[in-house]
Amino acid sequence: MSQSWIKRKFQAFELYTVDVVLGRRADTGAVIFGSLLHVLSWLFSGIVQLRLWLYRNRILRDHPLGCLVVVVGNLTVGGTGKTPVVEKFAKALRDRGRKVAILSRGYKSKAPPFWKKAWYGITHTDEPPPRVVSDGQNVLLDSEQAGDEPYMLARNLPGVVVLVDKNRVKSGAYAIKKYGCDTLVLDDGFQYLPLKGRLNLLLVDKTNPFGNGHMLPRGILREPVKHLKRANYIFLTKSNGTRDTELEALIAKYRPDADVIECAHKPKYLQRLDANPAGSPERQPLDWLKGRRIFAFSGIATPESFEKFLRDLGALLVGRERFLDHYRYTPEDLEDLYGAAERENAECLVTTEKDAVRISDAAGSPLPIYYLRLEIEIIRGAADFDEAVGRICFPQNALAGRAASGVTDLLP
Repeated sequence: MSQSWIKRKFQAFELYTVDVVLGRRADTGAVIFGSLLHVLSWLFSGIVQLRLWLYRNRILRDHPLGCLVVVVGNLTVGGTGKTPVVEKFAKALRDRGRKVAILSRGYKSKAPPFWKKAWYGITHTDEPPPRVVSDGQNVLLDSEQAGDEPYMLARNLPGVVVLVDKNRVKSGAYAIKKYGCDTLVLDDGFQYLPLKGRLNLLLVDKTNPFGNGHMLPRGILREPVKHLKRANYIFLTKSNGTRDTELEALIAKYRPDADVIECAHKPKYLQRLDANPAGSPERQPLDWLKGRRIFAFSGIATPESFEKFLRDLGALLVGRERFLDHYRYTPEDLEDLYGAAERENAECLVTTEKDAVRISDAAGSPLPIYYLRLEIEIIRGAADFDEAVGRICFPQNALAGRAASGVTDLLP
């Protein structure tokens, strides 16, 4: 039994589980498996609520670091469009003079080898430092060592420090001591309770706010919906501009005083990924897609939204391939994708920016490969976004502006 066979079977099981959780399967096996997951979700819910109770009652304690901590996260797993929001917020803070560090756990990043950790333990008395993805000047790790999102943020945010470590209290202290940071942005930190946020930004995907309403592993919720009350600002992501009164009423039920900011992920351009021939443009405008035969592939939580972007831009989607979220492509995978695209007479392959950082070498592609660059646009509540940044950069002004409403407890 080869290792590759085991890997393929495990990936197939993961995909099957995702399909059951998202309601894509309704066969007898899916119903039975779903019932088992439902029982496990009750257990998970109990553990989550107990943990929050322990922190709320100071039985487990958080660790203040003496500087401002901004938390960006969500109640669900995957697919809320968090990374562009983190990028936009960190950029705004940097541009207003704050010394910003982004703290990430580096989901699915490659840990240092055992011998390296063992040698550090022998030669040092303290814990190993966090992995430095960017020191604010240079990107020091690749996407495999850093993780997809930290690498993307480091590449797109010069002047911002990006650190990876599961212990974000440790990485926060390191950012302050080593780089003089005065603002810490906790990427995907809503459930990270050891480092308490002064400002909690919660993202809710308008296209699928809370899944089927169940906790993991039967649903996609990390916490009950009622924990909306822990947020100061709520970002409604992936909006098409129409109001969702039912969702807004649910938010108001649990957090009536939260500021709601509605935003959309907007395609900006296509960036070429492979080594293109001389004279061929590295970047294409969006209207270049119109009428072209495109083969799409992605390994993200919500591939449907990516594929819809391409169709809406006028592309003829002649084929597609979906992989698991955070899937790291092998040369064999790329060969299979090239073959599939050529069989469908595709003119090029298109993927996401997040997938692009997981492709180590596209130089041998017989067809052009592009990734679609997305950025966040605030379509409602832009003043609230500016205020959120202002409250951090200029707390005295924010205090004066909000004193009438009595909201002063969250100011740094």
